[in-house]
Amino acid sequence: MAHILDYLEVTAITHADKPAFIGEAGFLTFAQLHDRARKTGAEITDRGIYKKPVVVFMQKSADMVAAFCGVVYAGCYYVPIDAEMPAYRIRQIFETTQPALVICDDTTLPLLSEWAQEKAWDASYEAVLFDDISAGALRESDVTALANIRRRAIDTDAVYVVFTSGSTGMPKGVTACHRSVVDYIEQLSTVLEVDEHTVFGNQSPLYLDACLKELLPTMKYGATTYFIPKSLFMFPVKLIEYLNEHHINNICWVASALGLVAGLNTFAKVTPYTLRTIAFGSEVFAAKHLNQWRTAAPDAQFIHLYGPTEATGMSLFYKLDRDFAEGDAIPIGRPFANTDILLFDENGNEPPPGQPGEICIRGTCLCLGYYNDPERTSATFVQNPRAPYADLMYKTGDLGYIGTDGNYYFLARKDHQIKHMGYRIELTEIEWVAMRIPGVQLACAIFDGETSRIILYYMGDETAPKSAVQAALKTQLPRYMMPQAIFPIPTLPQTPGGKIDRVQLLNQYRESVRATRKD
Repeated sequence: MAHILDYLEVTAITHADKPAFIGEAGFLTFAQLHDRARKTGAEITDRGIYKKPVVVFMQKSADMVAAFCGVVYAGCYYVPIDAEMPAYRIRQIFETTQPALVICDDTTLPLLSEWAQEKAWDASYEAVLFDDISAGALRESDVTALANIRRRAIDTDAVYVVFTSGSTGMPKGVTACHRSVVDYIEQLSTVLEVDEHTVFGNQSPLYLDACLKELLPTMKYGATTYFIPKSLFMFPVKLIEYLNEHHINNICWVASALGLVAGLNTFAKVTPYTLRTIAFGSEVFAAKHLNQWRTAAPDAQFIHLYGPTEATGMSLFYKLDRDFAEGDAIPIGRPFANTDILLFDENGNEPPPGQPGEICIRGTCLCLGYYNDPERTSATFVQNPRAPYADLMYKTGDLGYIGTDGNYYFLARKDHQIKHMGYRIELTEIEWVAMRIPGVQLACAIFDGETSRIILYYMGDETAPKSAVQAALKTQLPRYMMPQAIFPIPTLPQTPGGKIDRVQLLNQYRESVRATRKD
């Protein structure tokens, strides 16, 4: 039977004294991780909690990973949250999951108590400190209890509930099981060529599914993961120096994080000479930034990954095997083993090669749906119309096509496709054009439905003033795609996962419009 803790139980023996996860607060070896996780699981079990959601509210650290594993040892599923989330979002997560227990650290427990006193939500849960429930040795009764839980486990038992935002801003609790997680990690580890010598540099928060790319391959192979301090992503030179200092050889980052490093001329001062694998995804990666990375790290393998949280993680990959000119689209490649990709046009038919369709995914990788939300689950996890038997697929909401080379290509989010002046427009196309303009480092196009205006925000140096960018766009875009407002900005805002925060930009634009009207 597939169970994610099988990985840790092997490496806790084969790599007992090797550091597994290293962060600003310290590190845990594989043996320590195993011991603390099992003790945590036993303490949860002692409280009579089984097959229930347990919130893990801790700072990003090796201890947080141990808490995740401890929840799973108890036969429960973890719900990760972080203090950087807004309080209203945390409240929604609590209301949706009704956790049986909340595991905190010294920093987050006071926050939780403060919110409870303010009656931000019904505080009908027990909160405990991880240090209190993970310390000490297992009793014989604990060992027996944990063994009984494992014997009763099946591979469709839930592992975690990770909350992502929908287009409405309401969080969706994507629920994954052992079967989907193990299938994903087996395929991903092969693609990334992970082994015991791999040293990951983690960028994503631990409350997002993106962190699985480092956490579980580390446990599977006895590799090592460094939790890169978030502050370093504001100082690209120091960030690259950190990679070199710790001999990090594998990074799996969102494209905008890589683009920011390249766009700020970082490689004129320092090069990432320890990297051997550079994987990227989640957003469109401009070819000019990709080429800067390939020049700076000529011996590294570059891999484009694509996939949604609802399919556990990444579902397609492309190992870059040729050069890309500015403006070229980088393929998302072909599906992982044991994963199938289907395309459907607006009429529900399979589009011919080169024509767009919605990307749909089927296979063991699919998650169990949205927690306590059957309506949204049934809207996106649907019957495969090409199968005469029960066969679920997930509708990603992404548009893509098959190229003449047999690879899949990503076009845009369906909700980034707009109708303007009678034309259908892909906002990402405007961004691609903008980022080909000399001096433009990153760009984000948004659409304000209230005013029917296209707005472009961009980061650029002194060679890309607003007037020059506007003039260049006029020569490269048809009139109906031309942004009605263009704003240079020092830094594009990011979501906690490192993507460009389009919602914040839209709100920022609307606030500026309201302020102008008042004046």
